[in-house]
Amino acid sequence: MLGQTFSASGAQFVDVESPKREVRAMWLTTIGGLDWPHSYANGSTSSIAKQKKELTDILDRLQTAGINTILLQTRVRGTTIYPSAIEPWDGCLSGKPGVSPGYDALQFAIDECHKRGMELHAWVVTIPVGKWNGKGCASLRKKYPKLIKKIGEDGYMNPEDSQTGTYIAQMCEEITRNYDIDGIHLDYIRYPEEWKIKVSKDRGRQYITDIVKKINLKVKSLKPWVKMSCSPIGKADDLPRNWSRGWNAYSRVCQDAQGWLRDGLMDQLYPMMYFKDQNFYPFAIDWQERSYGKMLIPGLGIYFMSPKEKNWKLIDITREMEICRQWGMGHCYFRSKFFTDNTKGIYDFAAKQFDIYPALVPAMTWESNKAPIAPQLRTDSVSSTLQWSGAQDLSNGPYLTYNIYCSDECPVDITKGSNLVLARTQKTSVKVPLNGRYYAVTAMDRYGNESKPVQNYNRVVRRPKDVQKYEGGLPIFPCDGKTVTIGRTELNNTDLLSIETMQGQSVKTVFVRKQIDVRDLPEGFYQVRSLGKKKSTHRIGYIMLERRNWR
Repeated sequence: MLGQTFSASGAQFVDVESPKREVRAMWLTTIGGLDWPHSYANGSTSSIAKQKKELTDILDRLQTAGINTILLQTRVRGTTIYPSAIEPWDGCLSGKPGVSPGYDALQFAIDECHKRGMELHAWVVTIPVGKWNGKGCASLRKKYPKLIKKIGEDGYMNPEDSQTGTYIAQMCEEITRNYDIDGIHLDYIRYPEEWKIKVSKDRGRQYITDIVKKINLKVKSLKPWVKMSCSPIGKADDLPRNWSRGWNAYSRVCQDAQGWLRDGLMDQLYPMMYFKDQNFYPFAIDWQERSYGKMLIPGLGIYFMSPKEKNWKLIDITREMEICRQWGMGHCYFRSKFFTDNTKGIYDFAAKQFDIYPALVPAMTWESNKAPIAPQLRTDSVSSTLQWSGAQDLSNGPYLTYNIYCSDECPVDITKGSNLVLARTQKTSVKVPLNGRYYAVTAMDRYGNESKPVQNYNRVVRRPKDVQKYEGGLPIFPCDGKTVTIGRTELNNTDLLSIETMQGQSVKTVFVRKQIDVRDLPEGFYQVRSLGKKKSTHRIGYIMLERRNWR
């Protein structure tokens, strides 16, 4: 995929190929059920199933749009979405603060993300603990009467009290020890803007940094592959030619976030860059230029496209995505509902134009750069299955994941993002959907280091019969390389047929007919969808477009 990207001068756009490695993230908010959940679980089987399905529906949508990292709000406001021995349940799940929904929502989310090849980062709100008499704040005040400060109607942990860092580190240790998370994501790791800072700014920054150090030590000592990240204020500081308008991370709220990258306290930053135009571009480039080889993922304020907010145009966001890609940065959306609701067409842009190929998260080579030993690959041409075994992890991680690549050319070029078809699977075999292609498989450790590819140097071919059955019993329609023949039963109640890539990009739409001319399409494996009179759409089968003679 070639996407247009904003040039440094702002005068033009240039084409940049979709990268193989890029963080594409989403903040998924649980406070008040803003993004999820939209129903309460009261311990009954049906209520739990409904709440779980809400999440899996969201994750399915996000996976289709290329999202590879979920930042799930886990510590909400002195409350949690998992059974903690330290803090009470948040009320977003059961509807009643302090009451269990009847299942472990964090464990469920991790499992579902990993099934989809996504990373799950536990989003931990640090300093704010909610309303003064709320469940979380009241519980903390009871344990530590002098630790919580009241500002307006809310309570905040005192960043100048050493107990704050110790306590938050304990929370992060509990999550890291008990769950197979991929990251700890710290939110609001700063002074509240209403706080009257009486110490020097240097001393204030040291207080916040000390909290980060305590958390980092607890997390990394347990699982060094777990990514440490935070969401600083969107502008690091004033720039020589660009004023931050008095609202920045370093000077205003004492976040030395760039220093945390430099000193190894953070692996990623997600600055909250909810701005546009010249309030975005120079500050985004400043973040990237001082990222010290770590991952920089600007947070994009897609909620501002809502007519109820600032009614931004779609291009305000897509240009930001484009310049992020040009400068080697990822992108993160705030927040999930505005994305899955397709506000101003943002979902369609991501899923059908910008992120149509999967992407791997960049490797944490600063933590470990020992690539795994590659597996051995075997192909079962009868069942069109790739099977592999024997990979070895040299990083002492708990397990390996695997990436599958395919191409018309041999050997498969694994440096091209467009050849990546399945990312971060824990399976050791996979049904091959792309008949007549070449394949490569790599092993990947928890730090993101990939083994050398093991190549399948023989085309995976299964001779088609008149109508073959593929996934879910759907047919692979007969194709002679020029024309596809569609069975009559698949044409009922249908106006149009759409031929799409396996990633969901439409490449041809035709009126219903039994035979379709496909001479204008490149070789490959396609899905065919019906477009009904009531705007309904269903997958009805597949096309294997192969112009070579079968042997």
